[in-house]
Amino acid sequence: MSLLIASAPALPLGTSGKYVAAAYIVFVVLILVYVAIMATRAQRLERELDELRRDVEAAKAAGGPVADRETEAVL
Repeated sequence: MSLLIASAPALPLGTSGKYVAAAYIVFVVLILVYVAIMATRAQRLERELDELRRDVEAAKAAGGPVADRETEAVL
């Protein structure tokens, strides 16, 4: 199999090879930026969830009613 690949002629790219490589690099950079943005959002959501859990646990420990944050935000 590797002998077949080694003996196959390379595709002539001519001057367009640089543009194809640049397009792949731009594509990979865009994917990496997207992944970084999604990771940042996931971390922020995780922090907010932890804060909500602490608030609920603190309210339960205090014996008071658990407030609805949506209602508080509207008021």
